[in-house]
Amino acid sequence: MALQFTDQQFQEAWKELDEPQIGGEWEFFTETMGVKIYRRFIKETGLYEYKVFGSLSTCSPDLCADVYMDLAYRKHWDDYAKELYEKDYGVQKAIYWEVKYPFPLSNRDYVYVRERRELEVNGRKIWVVLAKSSAVSQCPEKAGVIRVKDYKQSVAMESDGANGTKVFMNYFDNPGGKIPTWLVNWAAKTGVPAFLTDMQKACNNYANYCKNKK
Repeated sequence: MALQFTDQQFQEAWKELDEPQIGGEWEFFTETMGVKIYRRFIKETGLYEYKVFGSLSTCSPDLCADVYMDLAYRKHWDDYAKELYEKDYGVQKAIYWEVKYPFPLSNRDYVYVRERRELEVNGRKIWVVLAKSSAVSQCPEKAGVIRVKDYKQSVAMESDGANGTKVFMNYFDNPGGKIPTWLVNWAAKTGVPAFLTDMQKACNNYANYCKNKK
């Protein structure tokens, strides 16, 4: 099977922890709950790509990476995840993810691939997860659910030097259909910081989840 991601893509993700690449077309968008968000306009789609810089103050980076990768657990703590699982579709393994949207909008679903690497960089340990949409014909679209066909995300995590984790996230998706501007702005300004807050709670509860699952 061909490699889904390149070494360079992993390098570019973790380097943002040291030197955020927010010049040129990137503009400061908002800061909330200790999370800074930048965005740039993508002319071809009329949508924005985002970069997020934040921290999880009470969770180690290896724990954050484990929680981020655990799809079954995410369904317990992410209220927007209606369906989420990995499946071998024959041609490749991919993840199916259906996201709840507020009424009267249709839910969105994603089919994507991802890869996690733990990198050693000059004595530092950095966790990087890359994801992108993938066309899998064996996973047909559902009636009433809009398939997101243009999606990418990168996440880099390392220790903050204390008990927490520095986090960088870069993401873009084209949800298709007509999404109200207020919802797009809400998702970026409020949804992302809230996700990091929920993820921190999830990290704190992960040991109990794993213990009860046995």
